[in-house]
Amino acid sequence: AGYFGPGAAASVSEMEFVELIKTPRVDGVILYRPFQPRVEGTLCLTGHHLILSSRQDNNEELWLLHSNIDAIEKRFVGTLGTITIKCKDLRIIHLDIPGMEECLNIASSIEALSTLDSTTLMYPFFYRPMFEVLEDGWHSFLPEHEFTLLSAMTDEWRLSYINKDFTVCTSYPPIVIVPKSIDDETLKKVATFRQGGRFPVLSYYHKKNGMVMMHSAQPLTGTNGRRCKEDEKLINATLRAGKRGYIIDTRSANTAQQARTKGGGFEQEAHYPQWRRIHKSIERYHILQESLIKLVEASNDQSHNMDRWLSKLEASSWLTHVKEILTTSCLAAQCIDREGASVLVHGSEGIDSTLQVTSLAHIILDPESRTINGFEALVEREWLQAGHPFQQRCAQSAYSNSKQKNEAPTFLLFLDCCWQMQRQFPCSFEFNEQFLIVLFEHAYASQFGSFLGNNENERRKLKLQQKTVSLWSWINRPKELEKYLNPLYEANSLVIWPSVAPQSLQLWEGVFLRWNRSSKYLDEAWDEIIHIIEYNKDLQAKVNALRRQLAELQTEDGELERP
Repeated sequence: AGYFGPGAAASVSEMEFVELIKTPRVDGVILYRPFQPRVEGTLCLTGHHLILSSRQDNNEELWLLHSNIDAIEKRFVGTLGTITIKCKDLRIIHLDIPGMEECLNIASSIEALSTLDSTTLMYPFFYRPMFEVLEDGWHSFLPEHEFTLLSAMTDEWRLSYINKDFTVCTSYPPIVIVPKSIDDETLKKVATFRQGGRFPVLSYYHKKNGMVMMHSAQPLTGTNGRRCKEDEKLINATLRAGKRGYIIDTRSANTAQQARTKGGGFEQEAHYPQWRRIHKSIERYHILQESLIKLVEASNDQSHNMDRWLSKLEASSWLTHVKEILTTSCLAAQCIDREGASVLVHGSEGIDSTLQVTSLAHIILDPESRTINGFEALVEREWLQAGHPFQQRCAQSAYSNSKQKNEAPTFLLFLDCCWQMQRQFPCSFEFNEQFLIVLFEHAYASQFGSFLGNNENERRKLKLQQKTVSLWSWINRPKELEKYLNPLYEANSLVIWPSVAPQSLQLWEGVFLRWNRSSKYLDEAWDEIIHIIEYNKDLQAKVNALRRQLAELQTEDGELERP
């Protein structure tokens, strides 16, 4: 059953979906999927799953969430139909179904069930965990706790509850961290000057030198060069006397100029004399979605033609996007750590490229975010709480034929950048590659409620805390957690500077080639590494025991020799 095991789904789901299921079961179906033998069995459709169980031992051979289905294709040879299912996790499976009518019915039911509009009909609302929830993930990373850690380092910031009912900014959380010297009335005025009400808030405090990173949306300067003294006061409150700050704008200078004609814009030097603006263009929205589609198509190309593969890989521009994002994140980290300057990051809306940059700069600068718990806290704070619209961005993956709306692999690109760093610093991360892959999978299709909705406001309205289980509740169980530990981890308190040279960046095979190429030998190599590390620990323990024995014997000898 894998991650998407049944749980005890509430029976009401079957009632609501029954009219969508034209043929609930078909016998004699043959399943083909990567790296596993073909299986013949009975195909069953439920409200949320496509299940194939084999006759031989009556075990479930396949348990697939409808929400994980990105596209389906059907073809016929006589009355035998084949349905090809393309999943959001990039897997492709084939089902041979006897009987044309059955095949057409199954295909149309899958299409209907995998494109449900209503969020509350999705599986997380019906899933009941079969495991004991030891720690409720919904309460694992509260802003008050984060603020307690910050207060131990500085007293220049405060918690503001100005957005407790989401009236100041619909995409911000109810609680934000702002400079202590700025009152809530000032924040309200700043909110009217920033797109979507996203006024500058604290993202990261650098313990080493007290510098900070903030994020926001673009200022609404427009063509008249409108200014807001409260905005200037707010961001200047983060500067040390005589110090300058950097504004990193994730749009090209040209795009930022054009934004003024639509009421947006950028901070003008005359009004922000202590800030230096740097434009670092990072692509977003449909350009990234098309890049993902081209990359996956290249990865699935079976022609074995080297020139064709390399030109398709290059044409996808995926690694160029990885490079752009990492370069900008390194720049933000450099301003803070090496220049000793504070940084404000924004693009236009501040919910995509902005969050990629702030969260990756975090990982570069802060060893805590390279631990499992710290990384989860980062995803919670800088992505979920900060208003990245997961449900819109992850509605489709690389195979969908339906018209794109707001889809973009923003979060997958962030995870890819994390993997690039993990590969360059294999001992500095507590978690392994599998942990990143699991986050990718659950962002696109999950039995947990963590990635539903587009911001905290929507999640509250959906009552996710009361009605669904958090992904962290499952991952943070000791038995589950050990699957994601990196055996090479040695805590590294230093800043890590990833190389962004083209030669240093690689295709993330664990995501893009995992269904095309067996990982058997790689898995065996990791097992051997773990074995060597365990053996080394045993030897180290023996050495320490022998040293203690030797020290005791020397002490005894010394006492015997005394007159």
